[in-house]
Amino acid sequence: MTESGVRPPLALTMGEPAGIGGEIALKAWAEARAKAGAARADGAVPPFVLLDDPARLEALAARLGLPVPVKAVGSMAEGATLFGAALPVLPQPLAAPVTPGRPDPANGAAVIASIDRAVELVRRGEASAVVTNPIQKSALYAAGFRHPGHTEYLAHLAGLTEEPVMMLAAQDLRVVPVTIHVSVRDAVPLVTREAILHAGRVTAAALVRDFGIARPRLAVAALNPHAGEGGAMGREEIDIIAPAVADLRAEGIDAVGPKPADTLFHAAARRGYDAALCMYHDQALIPLKTIDFDTGVNITLGLPFVRTSPDHGTALDIAGTGKAGASSLIAALTTAEAMAARRRA
Repeated sequence: MTESGVRPPLALTMGEPAGIGGEIALKAWAEARAKAGAARADGAVPPFVLLDDPARLEALAARLGLPVPVKAVGSMAEGATLFGAALPVLPQPLAAPVTPGRPDPANGAAVIASIDRAVELVRRGEASAVVTNPIQKSALYAAGFRHPGHTEYLAHLAGLTEEPVMMLAAQDLRVVPVTIHVSVRDAVPLVTREAILHAGRVTAAALVRDFGIARPRLAVAALNPHAGEGGAMGREEIDIIAPAVADLRAEGIDAVGPKPADTLFHAAARRGYDAALCMYHDQALIPLKTIDFDTGVNITLGLPFVRTSPDHGTALDIAGTGKAGASSLIAALTTAEAMAARRRA
């Protein structure tokens, strides 16, 4: 709790200013205001403070015809008390004017500073969790950013010595890619017994701590078609994945597999596990985005703080048009609050 007795709000980063982050933040606040009288159990949006440039947000709201008052604040606590009346913004000035759909590397430092500041706020107890708007990695790379993505950078800020674990969650599916932001060609040699063990351990622990599942059930996907067909289509299942599953079970984790990926995600199969470990990025994200594209949430597991994000990119093609939907961001905000509440408990 803050000194005023108000629970710390969520810290929402700006993301790529030329993308849809500002628009969906404005729309998420408008949704929060619309549901202000609803109980939290009815899906009300939790209070958040946006780390961004107030002047750009005011101009964006005016351009899109969104009746959202924007108010610069000096602290997260001030933002929490103001949230019902206006969208609170901790100022993060931009170096260059923003043109929707056209990222400018000159603003890369502000984007990164927004992330750094959000992490610092949550680590000081002034924010309850970090929620990140999508970044445009190509623009950040041009500005000197040297991390593959958000997940890896947050792990760096947290001082983790092991690889981060990324979970994508939707209404009735949670998936964890064992390898993340690498090509399929490069992913195959990274599918190791140790990598699967690490992902399984971190996922099981997070399901207990952050999701309240006392006895998590993990399903582990195969790498090859038909789970390798007894070695005819590859030996990764025999030599790597099955031994890793046995190791997880020996540690007391309820894990099964390797399971053929083409039969792992239909409705009946999903009822048999709490999270699926997948061997590469698209094996995890294609089923999740097919089942629930609009409200998927990206969660970084194993951090000393809660972090979530919308499960979509910067959508430069529709930035500034008013077409962006805030459903995934709202899901990320509500998920972050629920996880933070479980950690507090």
